[in-house]
Amino acid sequence: MIAAPPAGWRERAQRAVVRGARLDALIPRVLLDSPISLVGSWWGTAVGWTWGALLSTGRVERRAGLWVFTGMPEWAFRRGGVCVGGCYLTGSARVTDAVLRHEAVHARQWRRYGFLMPILYLAAGFEPLTNRFEILAGLEDGNYVPRGS
Repeated sequence: MIAAPPAGWRERAQRAVVRGARLDALIPRVLLDSPISLVGSWWGTAVGWTWGALLSTGRVERRAGLWVFTGMPEWAFRRGGVCVGGCYLTGSARVTDAVLRHEAVHARQWRRYGFLMPILYLAAGFEPLTNRFEILAGLEDGNYVPRGS
């Protein structure tokens, strides 16, 4: 069961998204949704494939436009899994359509930001309710808040 989010979480989430948009305005346009970011996304996918190939003990399949690696050791990712480029790396939990929708948005974020994605994600912090990338990917689909909260 997913715990109810704290009071005022929507307002904090909205502020995080606005802060992220202001930060994006400072990034040179040539780095966003460009051939450069596409190469960064390919690099992320290559890293994800390498990481998954080395550590996955479960199925590897193509779902919702993502390479899904299951059976990853728990130390290899935070929370339920991690999207690296076009790869979703996860443990033994069932991979639902909702989670795949959430992770597909992260793959699109990799395409937009390329090499900048890991840096920007770290700068956004690991608290999902204030991390703009998690918010924009859908907190419900990512299992961070209960449906309808």
